[in-house]
Amino acid sequence: MSSKYKFHDREGVYFVTSTVVDWIDVFTRDIYRDILLDSFRFCQKNQNLQLHAWVLMPNHFHLICSFINDANPGMVIKNIKSFTAMKIIDAIINNPQESRKEWMLDLFEKNGQRMKSNFRFQFWQHENHPVLLSTKEMYHQRLVYLHENPERAGFVKHPIDWKHSSAIDYYTEKGKGLLELVRLD
Repeated sequence: MSSKYKFHDREGVYFVTSTVVDWIDVFTRDIYRDILLDSFRFCQKNQNLQLHAWVLMPNHFHLICSFINDANPGMVIKNIKSFTAMKIIDAIINNPQESRKEWMLDLFEKNGQRMKSNFRFQFWQHENHPVLLSTKEMYHQRLVYLHENPERAGFVKHPIDWKHSSAIDYYTEKGKGLLELVRLD
């Protein structure tokens, strides 16, 4: 097993990416976005997660984060992904207005059958791709990359126009985004 993408330094600052299986655009609906954002908030308050920057795209998220009080970074991210997978799949099943329900559940179930460790469905790809940001240059490069992601994807003209990111916190004086941040710069 590769050790390239692992949390090696519990006190480090990391760039983390998590992607929905088959790149399914789940986070186009508020109900599913809110579950993930609430999970981030819970982990900030209860599991020693510190968010420095973030973006939520239709099928993945990027975080720049660190962990305090000797929290286990891998466990915190695992908790976020496990909890949100169950809650979002349940929300899809119980959403009478979800036009893509059968299609999404079929893909989640097919992905779930590929690994014995899955109960029935697999929502997230297993890898988190944590990258230790060991220099200021790495941090700033990933910060720009993260905030410009919606612009590069063609969703907005400017990063601050994307509601589901911390760009407004960084690029405006009066901006207050959806999640609490601990800024490093």
